[in-house]
Order: sequence, then structure tokens, then C-alpha cells
Amino acid sequence: MPRFAANLSTMYTELPFLQRFDAAAKDGFEAVECQFPYEQPAAEVAAALRGSGLAQVLINAPPGDAAAGERGLAGLPGRERDFDAALDRAIEYAQALDCPRIHLMAGVLVDESTRSEQQATYAANLRRAARRLAQHGLTALIEPINPRDVPGYLINSQAQGHAIVDEVGEPNLKVQMDLYHCQIVEGDLATKIRRYLPRVGHVQVAGVPGRHEPDVGEINYPYLFALLDELGYDGWVGCEYLPRAGTSAGLGWLGRARG
Repeated sequence: MPRFAANLSTMYTELPFLQRFDAAAKDGFEAVECQFPYEQPAAEVAAALRGSGLAQVLINAPPGDAAAGERGLAGLPGRERDFDAALDRAIEYAQALDCPRIHLMAGVLVDESTRSEQQATYAANLRRAARRLAQHGLTALIEPINPRDVPGYLINSQAQGHAIVDEVGEPNLKVQMDLYHCQIVEGDLATKIRRYLPRVGHVQVAGVPGRHEPDVGEINYPYLFALLDELGYDGWVGCEYLPRAGTSAGLGWLGRARG
């Protein structure tokens, strides 16, 4: 059975952020992830984490000006200093939380005429960031994201993500395989898992199309969880979904997966 981590940015949102750690522990999770923990001081987040007895397995680096539509800085030419500053902040929190993985968001494509320049910037920033993170024993992750949820996101498919990993060539750069995004963009999930899993650093799940619990929608997650076991995946499966009617009330799927 895969090991599941609650995403505290999308789950338990009925509670203040620092109270979500205890709630996840009470529901039987052993680990958590979150998108952007930066509204709370790192020491306070670390205290809540340690008080709950959970492990923090993933955070995102700051995405830039989210209110202005920025969805990451790694692929934005001319924003290298901002990307480095965001990486500094992410390392600070990762160290405080003993979190081994940082997701570096690519950002949005300006238009097709800038794609080659943005991809070159993306590769250069990722190479520099991966080398810095390696000095701290950290893994860098990149995630293909579907263009329905984030229009214009720089990478959308597993093939694109793994091509970037090949180009950068750093051993601690891996792909974050979110099966929700993968299903929307390309489907054929079992084949994608079999092809790419050896270079996947983290898996995430949500139901499609509504991004709700994994037992809602068109994806046969029990089959895919069994496949991850069959292939020997020993990482975490992040639950980055939007509960339909209260987080704890919707966790029947988790009991069945463990059953």
C-alpha cells in the first residue's frame, strides 16, 4: 500500500493552517505536504509539525506574485534574482521542517514566440537550483500542470517534464507526477507510470474532473495504487485534492486503500 501524505493547502481548510497538522494526524496520516507555508513563520510551522508527530515531505518554492497571475519564476527570463530569493526562502523552510523535497514552479508562457527563451531560462535556473539544493541534501522537483487549471503553464506533459530533467542532467532533479494533471492532459496513466516511475520523485492524486477525493470521478485509483506497489514505489503519495464536504468525512477512500 502506498504511503499517503495530506496536502494541508487543499485539505482541512475548515481549520486555521497551524491546526491542520493535528487534524491530519488524528485521521491517521503520517506525513503532510503543502504548497506555500510562507504566511506563517518557519518556527511556528515547525512547532505545529513536530507537535503532531508528522513528517513534512514536500513544499513549493514561493511562486512570485500570485495575485498578478505568476505561477512560478523558474522559466521567466530576467527574473533570476527573484527566483534565487524564492529558493533561499524555500531552503529556509525546508531546513526548519526537515523537508527533503522542494517543487520549483516553472511559470506561465508569455506566448509561443518566447517559448525557446523561457525553456532555456528554465533549464539554467533548474541546474543552478539543483546544485544548490544538493549541498543541503534536498531534491528539486518539477511538475507538469494541465493548461485547464493553469492556462499557459510552461510544461504540461510527462514527456516535457522528463525531457527537462534529461537536459539539466542533475541527479537530484526529478519529476513530480500528479496523476490529476496527467489524466487531464494525456491519460493512459498506467503506461505513464510504468514508463516514468524510476525518475519520479513524488506522486500526487485527486479525482478527475472535479479535483475531489480519489474515489470520485473517472480514474481507477485502487488499480493505480496496486500498480505503484507492484513497481516497488516507496515514496509518498500526496493527496492534493479539494474535499467535497469536510476533509475527515471524505476519507472513506483512505480506509479502503489501507484495507
